[in-house]
Amino acid sequence: MKEEIIVSGRLNDKIDPILSAWHSEIPIYLFLGGLAAGLLFFAALFFILGKEKEYSTSVKFAPFIAPLGISVGLIALLLDLTNPLYFWKLYTSFRIESPMSWGAWVLMFVTPLSMIWCLIYLKEFFGLFGEKFKKTSDLIFDIKIVNLTIEIAKKQQKVIAWILLLSSVILGVYTGILLSAFNARPLWNTSILGPLFLVSGFSTAAASIIWITKDHKEKILFSKIDLVLILVELFLIVHLFMGFLASSQAQIDAANLFLGGEFTISFWLFVVILGLILPAFLETLELKGFKIPVAIPVLLVLIGGLIFRFVMVEAGQVSNYIY
Repeated sequence: MKEEIIVSGRLNDKIDPILSAWHSEIPIYLFLGGLAAGLLFFAALFFILGKEKEYSTSVKFAPFIAPLGISVGLIALLLDLTNPLYFWKLYTSFRIESPMSWGAWVLMFVTPLSMIWCLIYLKEFFGLFGEKFKKTSDLIFDIKIVNLTIEIAKKQQKVIAWILLLSSVILGVYTGILLSAFNARPLWNTSILGPLFLVSGFSTAAASIIWITKDHKEKILFSKIDLVLILVELFLIVHLFMGFLASSQAQIDAANLFLGGEFTISFWLFVVILGLILPAFLETLELKGFKIPVAIPVLLVLIGGLIFRFVMVEAGQVSNYIY
């Protein structure tokens, strides 16, 4: 009997000639994780600043999207796992050098805390719909444990806000570091991905708040915030490519995927022009008093943010060090 030991991944059809292990579930997970991180960050920040009443949508109501987004993202992640029933093994240890370990544990804390935050404002949330959900509201608030949880959470809300503020930043950065820690793919092998994904996630969150809020002052504030975040995002994208083009041949080749290569149109047209520059232009016009339908820049930012993650995940798997 002849035995062979394969010590290289070159014969694995999921690795060579391109990595094809991550599909649509991963960019969806990264998008929803970044969106949830941004919503929780703004909610915690404005609560700590004492702006709960002034910016009620960002503090009280927009965070209801966060636990839903995280839940859908985690379902997408589970669908991508080869052995989803073994996900619990991530929680049997904590490896400080592992981004996936950080992400798993941060999500363990953020998910229940986001639900508790929403629970504090649940009665006000139901109040937005008048008598439509009165029976549901009465049924929920007849449960003693719910009222006890709300009472304790309100007393400790500032502590919860500080924890959410920190953990939401970690969650937002993690969505980029999850890729950048994969050194075998030159497109992902850059420290800029963490801040870039963080800023992109916060931008989609700001856009969502602009869409939801009915308060003009809050809408103007988040238009300004989103405009700044878009400018920072463009700055990071420029430096991302400057870094690639000044690096090794493998990273130059990775950059060329976007500079005349197969991802040129999808990135520069749909992400940069339609997803960043155009909404920034429209938001600037709105700040100057022009009447712009709010859904247009918001949808452009959200769709652009989602396409950005699809492009980065797919292009990263195409880039390699093999010549």
